[in-house]
Amino acid sequence: MPTIYEVAAAAGVSPATVSRVFNGANVSPEKAERVREAAKALSFTPSRTARTLRLQSSEVIALVIPDIENPFFTALARGVEDVARAAGYSVVLCNTDEDHEKELRYLDIALSATMAGVIIAAAGGNSDLSGLLARKCPVVAVDRSPHGVDVDAVIVDNRAGGRAATKALVEQGFQRIACITGPSDVETATQRAGGWRDAIAAGPGFDGHERYLRYANFRVDGGAKAMSELLAMSEPPDAVFVANNLMSVGALQVLSEQAKLPPDTGVAIFGDLPFLPLVPIPITVVHMPARHLGVTAAKLLLERINGDDQPARTIVLRNQVAAV
Repeated sequence: MPTIYEVAAAAGVSPATVSRVFNGANVSPEKAERVREAAKALSFTPSRTARTLRLQSSEVIALVIPDIENPFFTALARGVEDVARAAGYSVVLCNTDEDHEKELRYLDIALSATMAGVIIAAAGGNSDLSGLLARKCPVVAVDRSPHGVDVDAVIVDNRAGGRAATKALVEQGFQRIACITGPSDVETATQRAGGWRDAIAAGPGFDGHERYLRYANFRVDGGAKAMSELLAMSEPPDAVFVANNLMSVGALQVLSEQAKLPPDTGVAIFGDLPFLPLVPIPITVVHMPARHLGVTAAKLLLERINGDDQPARTIVLRNQVAAV
């Protein structure tokens, strides 16, 4: 394997000049070009390990998300990767399965590997970022914000989206509108349920709506189980707001099995369905800007990595509510 000294000899410069070129320091264009040409001819690759030791951080970003099987997080990850790669960084994807222990283990790895920064969609409100913050590792929360932690965040207006989706069902004339949301310790779940409550409270005298609230696990089986419970009630709901895309798949499966699909039952969902139903049915959808969330979070993180020290910011992106 060629060394920095061989590159220096081939380019007619000092080894220090070669080092400055590959570390982005100020070198005359003529010398920089000679170094790059020599490196290319010798198939020389700078040592990332040495660079990490020198700079006390790597050129790797950790993206910690709760469910890689959810197309929402897949699109979000693509946005992060596109921005990071353009800036010369690689992305390590860490899937927590909404498990706090797995999440903490990944955060410990990010610290031990001196990663340049972390983008995290927290597994719950009690996610522990203290180790990262103590070491001044840049952190950006995306989609969800851990409670009581002062870091940059990129989110959508979950409450407004839940309110708009439920309001659409109210305006369609439904009166027993249920809500299937995620775990009670996850910020997005409680905010979207809060929007459902707002719309119900503003409706024409709906009573006893809390009995139609179900917390589930943000997955297909959770949506199916909650929908089955709701339909088994003595007075089942005539409509349902489902607070994420995968739970919506489970809820629609149960509604189909019991021949209660729209328009007989109103359905509004938060997030785009992974696929469209084979038979067109009227559904209200709160579209999520998933890739844009990832792009925005990555840009914020890169600013922090590059020395931005202004107070923590929260960027709220808009949702779009539409019928499909």
